Amino acid sequence: MTIIVRDDGFHADDQTDFLDLASDTDPATLDPSLAKNIRIAFPSSADGRGFSLARILRLQGFTGRLRAAGHVLSDQYAMARRCGFDEVEIPDDLAERQPAEQWLFRADWRAHDYQARMRG
Repeated sequence: MTIIVRDDGFHADDQTDFLDLASDTDPATLDPSLAKNIRIAFPSSADGRGFSLARILRLQGFTGRLRAAGHVLSDQYAMARRCGFDEVEIPDDLAERQPAEQWLFRADWRAHDYQARMRG
């Protein structure tokens, strides 16, 4: 079973119709208008390619639901949201190790944006 993390906490999965992409997908080969929902796999919490892919998809005009799935840690939630992800899908065992409170602590991702603070 999986848990969906959003800015307001943990949720049950409410969507199954996703175009699944690997983190090493070449964005030049994608037409973001072909999918309503895209899920990008994170095979490891140390693999940041999914963040780049999400940002590129948003810059290409993708407006649907964008989900990070797999090994995303609560410490990475703010980065995921800033890159364009709407939500994160995590396995139950990760949710047990990192309960909702740890994710909610990072849910105010706009307030803690270093680059925005530097721009003034």
